[in-house]
Amino acid sequence: MKRNTIASMCVLLTFIVPARAQVVIDLSLITCQQLLESDTERRALISSWMSGYFSASKNLSVLDFRNMERNAKAVGDYCKTHRSDTVMNAMQKNWR
Repeated sequence: MKRNTIASMCVLLTFIVPARAQVVIDLSLITCQQLLESDTERRALISSWMSGYFSASKNLSVLDFRNMERNAKAVGDYCKTHRSDTVMNAMQKNWR
């Protein structure tokens, strides 16, 4: 009887505890096509990451929203005409 109760509680706990999804995105592999097909929130997240990535590479600790917006637009415009290119390549060619 105890064994059935313990087994039942274990089964119930697996349904009660929320599953933790782990999502890993390798930004060096994302194509411009995939970026353009992403929803607004995903594009904003990628843009923020790009800003941090290039700021760190230049040892900058300041966040300038005007530059971030300009860079995101430049990369987006580039991606519209180079859909098979990677976003990292688009960033390297267009980021200031």
